[in-house]
Order: sequence, then C-alpha cells, then structure tokens
Amino acid sequence: MHPAPSVIFFTTFSGLGFGLLFFLGLGMPVVTGWVAFVFFAIAYAMAVGGLMASTFHLGRPERALKAFTQWRSSWLSREAWCAVGALVFMGLYAAGLVFLETRYTVFGLLGAVFCLATVFTTSMIYTQLKTIPRWNMGITPVKFMTLSLAGGALFAGQVSVALGLLVIAGIVQVMTWVQGDKALAASGTDMATATGLGSIGKVRAFEPPHTGTNYLLREFVHEIGRKHSQKLRVISLLLMVVIPVMLLMLPVSHLIATLAVLSHVAGVLTARWLFFAEAEHVVGLYYGKR
Repeated sequence: MHPAPSVIFFTTFSGLGFGLLFFLGLGMPVVTGWVAFVFFAIAYAMAVGGLMASTFHLGRPERALKAFTQWRSSWLSREAWCAVGALVFMGLYAAGLVFLETRYTVFGLLGAVFCLATVFTTSMIYTQLKTIPRWNMGITPVKFMTLSLAGGALFAGQVSVALGLLVIAGIVQVMTWVQGDKALAASGTDMATATGLGSIGKVRAFEPPHTGTNYLLREFVHEIGRKHSQKLRVISLLLMVVIPVMLLMLPVSHLIATLAVLSHVAGVLTARWLFFAEAEHVVGLYYGKR
C-alpha cells in the first residue's frame, strides 16, 4: 500500500504517547508538580498529535465525529471511544498530580487500561483486513502493543523494563516479517480467485485492465524492491532495538536517554513505513502486479 505520511505519523506517535501514558498511570515514574506536567505534556502531544494526524488521510475529515456512532461494528469507532476514555481519565489523573500533588490511583489505573485498549483497537483496524494478508495475522496486535509499551517505558525512563520490552518488541517484529512474507501465498488468493475465472482453467494476466493509472493502483499497489526492503528492515531493527538497548546498558545520563529515545523513534518510523509499503493488497492480483 501507499505509505501516507499522516498514517505513519499517527500509528507511530499515538502508540508512543499512549504507551507513555500507560506507565504514568501506573506511577512509573512517581512524579508530581511541574515534573509531572512535563511528562504528561509530552505524552499528550504524541497521543493527541497522532490522533489528529489520522484525520488527514480521511476523504472527508469533517465527518470524523461520525465514527463515534459505529462502535458496534467498527474498530475505528471503538478506537475513538477508547482514546477519549484514556485521555479523560489520564487528564483527571494528571490534574491531581500537577495541581494537588495527589495521586488518584483509580483514575490512573482506568486510564492505563484505556490506553492499552486504544493501541489494541488501532491494531485491529489493520488486522481485520482479509484483503491484506500481511496484516491479517494474529501477531499484528502483538507487534503494536509491544512497540507501544517498549517506547512508553523508554520515554518514562524505566530502564530495566524498557530493556526487556525492547528485546521482546524486536523478536515480535522479526516474527511479523517472517510470517508476513508467507502470508499472501498462504492465503490461497491468486489471479484466479481475484478474477473469479478459476473454473475455466489456469488464469494469467494478458493485458492490464486499462492503460493508465487509477486510485486503486496509486493507493493499494505500492511496490518496493526486495533488496531495499531487506536493507530497511535491518536499519529499522538497529535503530528501534539494538542501538537503544546498547545505550541503556551504559551508565544512565540525560544524553544517553535522549539518544536512545531518538534512535527508537527513528526505528519505529522506518518499521512503520515498511508496514504499509510492504502490504500486498489482493487488488494487485487483478492488475497483474503480484
């Protein structure tokens, strides 16, 4: 699929923001006053900024509020409600810490639960799509959740927790690539099923359906060379996991922590670009592009 900048920014920074809010809700770290204000400001900037970016890849952004009405059937609607719940409860929790220097544990715990639910519902928007076998796997939500928690722990300064979660997130990411590379073939979808002509014999593309491009080709048939894909996978894994882990094993300092965070964010952005660029939509079979 075409990797739109808005959706890359949305999935990356909303995940990091809600991951940081999750740890703050658990009292990790224990902060009050202006220190708490800074932590929550960073978390809200990423979470809300990511959610706002998501509206830029909607055809009619002014209708975004209608998403709240479809919670019975739409993961997008469920994501919207969970995000509101997370931001409201965490806002109440933050207000107590910043202005009263009092921790209202119930608000923090409820907010933390809604933060995880928001990341999960975001992942299910992609996981549910059977038309993209690389996303339609049980490990996709695990990848979103582990990256969110690893990044959140890193931003929260929870070094020991972050070390373990980063390693887990790296393993899950590699497993996602391995399974994803086999997903389209394993789905049983081919030119015959794409055209519905399988009953008459072997089907192959003779000519494309038309000579020019169209919306489907622009949005759903993005192709990336295997050589470039493999290089970007290595780069993303190094930036996202290996370098932050190596940095966190050094004596802790503000500079080390900042470099680890910047490296991780760059790696997640690269991995998230690949998440969309490598996605093989089955419509590509109809156009002979797969």
